[in-house]
Amino acid sequence: MISEFQEALLDTVGACPSTQIANNKYENVLENLDSGIMLFDSDGVLTFINVQMAKLLELPRSSLAGRNLMQILHHPELSRFKKKKIMRIYKETIFHRKRYHELIDEYGRHWLITVTYGDQMDGDFLFSVKDVSDYKQIEQTAYQNDKLAMLGRISASIAHEIRNPLTAIRGFIQLLRPHLVELGRDEYARIILTEIDRANDIIYEFLNSSKPSAPQKTAVSVMGLLKEVVMLTESEALMKGCQIALDENDELMKVSIDVKQIKQVILNMIKNAMDAIESIGGEREGCIDIHTVLEGNYVHICIEDNGLGMDHNTLARLFDPFFTTKESGTGLGLAVSYRIIKNHGGFIHVDSKHGSGTQFKITLPVV
Repeated sequence: MISEFQEALLDTVGACPSTQIANNKYENVLENLDSGIMLFDSDGVLTFINVQMAKLLELPRSSLAGRNLMQILHHPELSRFKKKKIMRIYKETIFHRKRYHELIDEYGRHWLITVTYGDQMDGDFLFSVKDVSDYKQIEQTAYQNDKLAMLGRISASIAHEIRNPLTAIRGFIQLLRPHLVELGRDEYARIILTEIDRANDIIYEFLNSSKPSAPQKTAVSVMGLLKEVVMLTESEALMKGCQIALDENDELMKVSIDVKQIKQVILNMIKNAMDAIESIGGEREGCIDIHTVLEGNYVHICIEDNGLGMDHNTLARLFDPFFTTKESGTGLGLAVSYRIIKNHGGFIHVDSKHGSGTQFKITLPVV
């Protein structure tokens, strides 16, 4: 009997090192996950936090372990923004039993927070935080494409429905024109015909804007294109109280583009920058910096201003058709620009903060 007990004890002792190794391995995996992990026990005390979570909170791990939530919230190095977000997640989890939370941090990144608790956790609360910015970007791109396709269909329908009655009106006016001439009112007929033609031109432009034609590509120098655009906008910029600074480099970069379409995109973004500078009302000297960066097989054309900037809500809807913050704007400029750049195999990235200016980055493949 004693020998059997001794053998069982030796087996248990022998198993302990392997169990410890396994535990260390699992802990090492958690430590190096790209997701942030926090574990609170049933008393609300933080018992585990991995490296990624400490980075997200921008706090040293040694100052967090063993603290409860209130102590963490009163941490002197925790930003006010993060305190508000943590309190919101706490309230939604405790009072509304919400297990999934989405938020945008102060740097514009999207995060998905998952809370696991219940019987399977023995009273503990496990928080995992994952960066889903790339997924959101893909989702936004798909959503944007759907909206632009719908805009194209609506535009075609509107153009068709309006053009038909305009054509009929134009025909009848031409039939009535001899009678108006007899009455000495030929000028009326001329004005009516001119206005009908102008309405047709507006419809044509609207249709082309909402559904840009396939690009007719030619290989051009990026710097040559930018110099031409700057030349076209310099005088208007000076009138609006800002200067355009083009950083010319000696690096020869060529892109295969429809010059007219890409010029339209760059002009649109420079004019938006002018409007953003004009809206600050001379608080500081307005400046629009334009420079290029070659990265692999792509060139980035960066247009940066020190104007009013945009908040998160405006950024989220920036490329929506018909969305505009201008009184006289149509809300089509950036939506069209997005479609044009996409048709060229490129993309547009925007970085902006309210009060701190905006940077548009147009990325195009080089020849």
